[in-house]
Amino acid sequence: MNELVFFINNVVIAGSVTGSIYAIGAVGITLVFSIMRFAHFAHADMMTFGAFMVLLLTTLFPQAGQAIGVPTAIVMLPLAIVLTALLAVIIDRTFYRPLRAHGVKPIVMVIASLGVTLILQGLIRLFAGTGGQSLYVDDRKEIFRLALPIEGVRMPVVITEPQLYLFALTILAVIGLHFFLSRTRLGKAMRAMSDNPDLARASGINTNMIVAVTWMLVGGLAAIAGTLLAMDVTFKPDLSFHILLPIFAAAIVGGVGQPFGAIAGGFVVGFAETLAVFNWSVLLRPFRDNLPTWLELPGNLAFVGTEYKIVVPFFILVAILVWRPTGIFKGKVI
Repeated sequence: MNELVFFINNVVIAGSVTGSIYAIGAVGITLVFSIMRFAHFAHADMMTFGAFMVLLLTTLFPQAGQAIGVPTAIVMLPLAIVLTALLAVIIDRTFYRPLRAHGVKPIVMVIASLGVTLILQGLIRLFAGTGGQSLYVDDRKEIFRLALPIEGVRMPVVITEPQLYLFALTILAVIGLHFFLSRTRLGKAMRAMSDNPDLARASGINTNMIVAVTWMLVGGLAAIAGTLLAMDVTFKPDLSFHILLPIFAAAIVGGVGQPFGAIAGGFVVGFAETLAVFNWSVLLRPFRDNLPTWLELPGNLAFVGTEYKIVVPFFILVAILVWRPTGIFKGKVI
C-alpha cells in the first residue's frame, strides 16, 4: 500500500496537475487557431504575463486575501484575467489585425506571433527581473498530508493548496467553456465562424466582435493557467515558455480547433509525461522476494530519464497522428 500511495502522489496527482495546466493552455491555442487560423506562439508568454500581473498585484496588496481566508494570488486572479484579456485584444489590434487586413498567409501570422513572444519576454524580464519569485508574498503555501486509515500505511497522500485550486478552477473553466460555446449566442457565433468564416460574415455575424471575444477568452484562460502554474512552482520570466511545445502537442493530439479535444489532449500528454519518468521499480518492490534469483530488480525502471521528458509529448503526438491524423477528436472546427 505504501508503494500504491507513492504512485498516487507521483503519477495520479502529478499527472493531473500537469494535465490541467496543459489542458487550459491548449484550449487557448486551439481557440486562436479555430477562429484566426494560425498557430499563436505567444500564448505561453501571455500565460507568464497573467502570472506577472498577479505577482505585481499581490506585492502591492499582500494581505488582501487574509480577510476571506484564501491566498492573495487567488483574490487578484480575476483582475489579472481582465488585464491579460485586455493585453490579448491590444496585441491583436496592434499586430495581427493589420496583417489580416492585408490578407497575409498564416505563416506570416506565425512569424509575427514569434515577434510578439520576444517582445513580451523582454518586457517581463525588464520589470520582473530574471530570478524566481513566489506568488505567496505574505501567505504560506499549505501542504495537506492525508493519512490513509489502513494498517501498515505510513506514507500520506500529499496535495498542496495551489493544486486544489488548480483542479477546482480547471473544472469550472471546462464547464463554463461548454455552456458558453453551446448555449450562448456569442458561443454559437464563434462556432459558426470557426466552421466557415465567409458564410458567417454573409449571415450577418459581426466577425470583428467574435475575434475580440475570442482574444478575451484566450487571455483569460492564459492568466488562469499561468497563475496556477506559478503558484504551484514559482514565477520566472520563462515560466510558461518551456511548456509551449507540450501545450501545442496537446492541442494537436486532441484535434486542432477542438476546445474539448484540447482538454483531452492536455491530460493525455500530461499523464504520458508523468508515467514515462515514473520509477516503476517502486511498485515491484513488494514482489522482489518472489522474483527468480537471476532476475535482479533495477534501482530505476523509468521509461525515460527526467532530462528526456520533453521528448514524450512528441512521441505521443506522432503515435496518435499516425493512428488518427485529425487527433483524438476531429480537428479543424469547434
